[in-house]
Amino acid sequence: MSTDTGSSRGAAGGVLLLCRAGPDAVAPVVPLLRERAGIAGAGDGWTLLVPEGEPWRNGETVERVATGWAFALAVGVSWPVFAVWWDADRSGCVLASGFRRPVPYVWLGNGTAVGEDEAMRTLGEGLGLGAGAGAGALLVLTRPEPSVDGIGRLRGLLAALAGLGLRLPDGVAPGETVEGLREVVREVVPEGAVRERVEMGGGVRAAGARAGAEAGGSGASGGMGARVVAWVQVGLGVPVLLWGVRRRRAGWVVAGLVLVGDGVVGGVRAGAWGRA
Repeated sequence: MSTDTGSSRGAAGGVLLLCRAGPDAVAPVVPLLRERAGIAGAGDGWTLLVPEGEPWRNGETVERVATGWAFALAVGVSWPVFAVWWDADRSGCVLASGFRRPVPYVWLGNGTAVGEDEAMRTLGEGLGLGAGAGAGALLVLTRPEPSVDGIGRLRGLLAALAGLGLRLPDGVAPGETVEGLREVVREVVPEGAVRERVEMGGGVRAAGARAGAEAGGSGASGGMGARVVAWVQVGLGVPVLLWGVRRRRAGWVVAGLVLVGDGVVGGVRAGAWGRA
């Protein structure tokens, strides 16, 4: 089977990031992706992100990129991030939640499961599926089924999450081309609704200013809002920085340094670090 990730076929590579929170909560942390991303509501209490970048075309695997994105978003927030991904040979998913190790599951292109049932149970529990029909629907995806390929497994996985309120916009599905997914996300978000395409370099500061306003403070110039922003930025930046150092990922190191640096400077100005 070809592994040409430069192909225009949807199966050549794609990632959907599903956040277990509404768009208003998700938008401020999108800069951590270091990629422009379309954002849309995806049902009750879910947000869909479609990153515009395709770093796997420069030698990374889609799985590793998806895991890095999910981990970066989930660190320091109270809600999990669920990434589904596919390439020419495999498909899979990964659940990231706080500082915990991400939980992956993988299928071969023909739909053969490569993973343990326990991992799928952990995924279900982390997303909030109990021990009833919802969890059973996930375990079915680990059983042999010659008529269902890897992309079909992902679609079945997302269908099982409908019980948790997940509703993907029409036209958004695993296996679609990245270009097509981007276009659909742009079309389904009405003008005036929460819709952002955020990129690093000013994006962190803009998100911080919004967080300060939501906290009821006076933004980056001082007050409790600015202190909250500083604490959040440092709390997000440190684990991102450490993860980047451990994995030798320069991009993540830079992202962590930007967050920590902005947080420290803003915290000094706002008196967040124990003003006498």
